[in-house]
Amino acid sequence: MITVTCIAPVNIAVIKYWGKRDEDLILPLNDSVSATLSTDHLCTKTTISTCASFTENRIVLNGKTESFENPRLLRCLQEIKKRVASSESGKKDILNWKVHVQTENNFPTAAGLASSASGYACLVYTLAHLYGIEKDEISSIARQGSGSACRSLYGGFVQWRKGDLLDGSDSIAVQLTAHDIWPEMRIVILVVNDTRKKTSSTSGMSTSVKTSKLLKYRTESCVPKHTRVLVTALNNKDFQTFGRITMQDSNQFHAVCLDTYPPCVYMNDVSHEIVNMVHQFNDLKNEIRVAYTFDAGPNACLYLLEKDVPELLAVVNRVFPNDKLGSPEYIKGISVDVNDLPEASESFSPNQNNLIKYIINTKVGEGPKRVI
Repeated sequence: MITVTCIAPVNIAVIKYWGKRDEDLILPLNDSVSATLSTDHLCTKTTISTCASFTENRIVLNGKTESFENPRLLRCLQEIKKRVASSESGKKDILNWKVHVQTENNFPTAAGLASSASGYACLVYTLAHLYGIEKDEISSIARQGSGSACRSLYGGFVQWRKGDLLDGSDSIAVQLTAHDIWPEMRIVILVVNDTRKKTSSTSGMSTSVKTSKLLKYRTESCVPKHTRVLVTALNNKDFQTFGRITMQDSNQFHAVCLDTYPPCVYMNDVSHEIVNMVHQFNDLKNEIRVAYTFDAGPNACLYLLEKDVPELLAVVNRVFPNDKLGSPEYIKGISVDVNDLPEASESFSPNQNNLIKYIINTKVGEGPKRVI
């Protein structure tokens, strides 16, 4: 038996991917840009074993046996095997053996925290190690499992280029910056709801492509400009521009979801309260100190610099008081002593208790790695 275990990170987009020009190959309508989060706090861990005596392929996800007949899962396995068969390297002698996959996330699945991205990135990365193929050849394979999975194959800030070729061979992810080029950058995730969302991203995208006029304008006119400006801001470590573009792009993405018919609603009342809180915080500072972005779910991902984390958390704790404040299960990730947080301005009005389930304080991190 051969066994390999790897971990892969979550990535959170600041320029959103929404809409496919090819459903089967998962080819996007526009480029996207994301930050890879530290695997210390959010990751998928996958163990894959293969043996001549295995009689069937199996997969266990978060302790529950799932069907291996998932088309995207099968496609990733088949594409990896094709790559091995056609290359001069790789372990061709085990290509006909069945595989047993065990995978788990240390964060909620299907709640808008990019679980499919880290999951498929980890699957493909682990398969690449299992079969002995080059890791720089697998971006387009991970994309066929979950589009944004290709971005989780790199650390730092990553761009997924939409590509133009019909076969999708140029629709790949490329690293824009190393994970430590902007070491002060932090990401604070406010988990509003960790249950499965009502409308999956796949379903929402398909409906948007068919019905949203705003989506066409966004992909052709807005995203290319947003991407150029944001990449320049990253290279210059210009948080003002980075924050503005991040929030504008998030707002526009959710506007597309509302322009879809019937509409896809991913943000909720608490999400909008977070948006108001961030704008009020920035107004008090007379500059952008915090930038929100929301994927296809109600949870907020707040980008900010390390120096502003204590004050931001103090404001969050005032606006969203929680009975679990002080518990290690409430503020997770990078350690924070709540007793050392400053006093929040009284201009922020508190909501009812326990609207935030928990908080993850994390940073930009590296790409996948083999652990066993």
